[in-house]
Amino acid sequence: MKLQKYDGNPILKPNPKNEWEEKCVLNPAVIYDDENERFVMLYRAAGNDVRHQIRLGLATSKDGIHFERQSDLPAFEGSHDEADGGCVEDPRLIRMGDLFYLTYAARAYAPGRYWLTNAHTYMDETDVSGEVLPAFARDNITVTYLAATKDFQVYKKFGRITEATVDDRDVYLFPEKIGGRYAMISRPKFKNVGVKMPSIWISFGDDMIEYDKPELLMTGEQWWETQRIGGGTPPIKTPYGWFMLYHGVDDKGIYRVGAVLLDLNDPRKIIARTKDYLMEPEYDYETCGIYEGCVFPTGTVVKDGTLYVYYGTADTYIGLATANFEELLQYLNGECHV
Repeated sequence: MKLQKYDGNPILKPNPKNEWEEKCVLNPAVIYDDENERFVMLYRAAGNDVRHQIRLGLATSKDGIHFERQSDLPAFEGSHDEADGGCVEDPRLIRMGDLFYLTYAARAYAPGRYWLTNAHTYMDETDVSGEVLPAFARDNITVTYLAATKDFQVYKKFGRITEATVDDRDVYLFPEKIGGRYAMISRPKFKNVGVKMPSIWISFGDDMIEYDKPELLMTGEQWWETQRIGGGTPPIKTPYGWFMLYHGVDDKGIYRVGAVLLDLNDPRKIIARTKDYLMEPEYDYETCGIYEGCVFPTGTVVKDGTLYVYYGTADTYIGLATANFEELLQYLNGECHV
């Protein structure tokens, strides 16, 4: 079974009218806002500046296909005097109660043009050379932060939710407590932990900031996930289990998409997992760009029985793929049952 790509892809392209998003738009968080009957998208964006400062833009849609930008200004960004001042990127969204919770990867300093061989981090002019800095700032590693909003206009930042000394991204929360505790998916780059590659881990906490030591959930098994795997889209609760998409990277660096079902009461248990990929790079907008050969799912919405999958393409555009959700779940629970 394969996800069906929208014929009109990409659904969002860089905007040459805005300097902060004229180079690339990608890896969006998407959620359905029931009260306002709209799809809401927070997308990663950057311009042509040498620092490659990364921000989030806001777009909305009534049909899940045609998105309209809500401002010529970023919707969410880091500031110089905050730990996430270098970049905010790869957002994911869930809803709990009357709040939308945003997890996002961030760095202390702008990453520069990372796709070039001579790329380097852009430290700020006020930083003193040789001064002892916290490890995550000194090495400019990516850590993950949490924020919340009611209206996608005003945001409250709550701070870091992953370890300061471990590069950790592709982080998102389950949309409800499990056994009275919050649950989090992450992809830390641990060393000497018994796995050969960056993998998907799960952890639990009594609040949304502090979590127990992560436990390995799954690592690469198939030929298309031999370099690394990472979480893709926040879990969706179904009668069959928690459904989520993930990405796998092969030895050539090509990104593909798989799916997994986790036990509703104990998501450390895998019920089903795809052996074959559901989506791979095929078209020019997926194979030509900043990163050639990448489909990277970061947002899903289920509406009227259809699964809408939003994904970054070639680190440059945003694409849409769909599936009959019940058919996909039946496929997973049948042919892919562990």
